[in-house]
Amino acid sequence: MSNRYHVRRRRSRRTPGRKGLIRCAIVISGAAVFIIIVCILVSLFTQGKKIKEEKKKVLPQITIQTKLLEPNKFSRPQIKLNKVKGVVVHYTANPGTDAMDNRNYFNNLPRINQGKKNPTYASSHFVIGITGEIVQCIPLEEIAYASKERNYDTISIECCHPDKTGKFNEVTYRALLELVSYLCIRYDLGAEDVIRHYDVTGKLCPLYYVKHEDKWNEFLAEIENQIKNG
Repeated sequence: MSNRYHVRRRRSRRTPGRKGLIRCAIVISGAAVFIIIVCILVSLFTQGKKIKEEKKKVLPQITIQTKLLEPNKFSRPQIKLNKVKGVVVHYTANPGTDAMDNRNYFNNLPRINQGKKNPTYASSHFVIGITGEIVQCIPLEEIAYASKERNYDTISIECCHPDKTGKFNEVTYRALLELVSYLCIRYDLGAEDVIRHYDVTGKLCPLYYVKHEDKWNEFLAEIENQIKNG
């Protein structure tokens, strides 16, 4: 009988050749470069967005006297204001009075309304005087009783005037321009979001700028210019 020998062959482990190593290195390098590029792009995008947001937060300098009304149901009910979607301009209809006169009227409504069957509900976030002073009466997080159904999403501004025509004098006009521009930038609004009391209710307010539509349009054009130039 012949002996048969079973030979166990060891499977040889194939080691990658030079071409394989080069190919592998290229793939790894390409992936690394891709990751680096993606990281750079994400960083640039994030930085650009951050700079843009910081730029938007830079507000014009403005002087405001804060004289908040005492909480009461007639002029400061402390109801939360929804997201600000506009600014409403009014006139006081009290020729010759100043900002504090009108602010104090709002503040005294609880006393003025005593015994009245039809009490007055009125206020405004700001009053601008005939010498250009800006007085804040209501916090911007609360509604003011000024613009009917738009009380809940607008900031209201009452403007004093020297005579019955309702035309604002130069310093009042300039202060209004300054304040409205500030609010538009702060709340990311455009000139189209600035309206008159008349545009909400049909009331002739602010009187001069209802009767003289061209003057109102000039005001809006100045607002637009102020917003663009920051």
